[in-house]
Amino acid sequence: MSFQVAVQPSGHVFAVAAGQTVLDGALAAGLVIPYGCRTGGCSSCKGRVLAGEYDAGPAPAQTLTVDELGAGYTLFCQAKPLSDMQIEVSEVRLATDIQIRKLPVRVIQREPLAADVMRLTLQLPAGDPFRFHAGQYVDVILRDGSRRSYSMARAPHVDGPLELHIRHMPGGLFTDHVFGAGATQMKDREILRLEGPFGSFHLREESQRPVVLLASGTGFAPVKAMVEHMIHVGISRPVVLYWGGRRPSDLYQDALAREWEQVLPGFRYVPVVSNAQPEDGWQGRTGFVHQAIMQDMPDLSGSEVYACGAPAMVDAARRDFVAQCGLPSDAFYADAFTSLADTAVQAG
Repeated sequence: MSFQVAVQPSGHVFAVAAGQTVLDGALAAGLVIPYGCRTGGCSSCKGRVLAGEYDAGPAPAQTLTVDELGAGYTLFCQAKPLSDMQIEVSEVRLATDIQIRKLPVRVIQREPLAADVMRLTLQLPAGDPFRFHAGQYVDVILRDGSRRSYSMARAPHVDGPLELHIRHMPGGLFTDHVFGAGATQMKDREILRLEGPFGSFHLREESQRPVVLLASGTGFAPVKAMVEHMIHVGISRPVVLYWGGRRPSDLYQDALAREWEQVLPGFRYVPVVSNAQPEDGWQGRTGFVHQAIMQDMPDLSGSEVYACGAPAMVDAARRDFVAQCGLPSDAFYADAFTSLADTAVQAG
């Protein structure tokens, strides 16, 4: 059994199998609607149901406001049709040569960038180009079939290995392997399985709006890819990056971000630390990173915001930028790093 889902305003129609989500059905049909984490944590896939019955799952009640739920909004990464549906959502059409694929990769280097951040460099199959947009992510498929999602930290035009920034989550099945020692340690030349690229978190190049990049922790990884892409194609729009961490050491490629100010015209970098200690000797901005943006740019009505990091930061930025700074809701693009712990909280 399958159900037909009609998309407004584009007019596209696609089939969704019983038990499949609206998002998965769209992707299978070659249509890409906005999405990020696919776990109901980032609300990037929010859209309105105009007609039809569906199982929303528990995530929308915890992620969307009462007013949004009352107006018929839901999360299409969670919604499973129970009848034919008509939905309203913006549509992102990726290049036809960008396809979601499964492929083997080989570990060629593990390099610590901070005490709890590892750069994992992965060799792609020779002679088999892997195409993606700067800002997208891949899933690492573990032996038990479970998945871990990580953004690619290099721009698509760069030939060579993929680069992932892995933050250690103690007790995490995959990150303990990446950071482990002895028999549990990831080995050079180890083979991993990936699937991707995923996500609609990428620069809207047709726009001329000033760009505000907002990252926390390893949310810097996709932002790094996006800035490298901007440098490559010669983006002339004003761009500012606010990167936040609890301690200065969390800004693990601070020097690189400062270098971009010299090579990308119109680019500014503002590091923000929320929990600096006296021994850090920190002389820069302090507080919550999204609030630093609000202090510096109280009017965001003419800007685009690209936010990546912890779900709490992304949610607060989305809410406050729209409500207090005049940012159009459709000019906020996000990718929230939702861990298994976050997912468990949502499910509970």
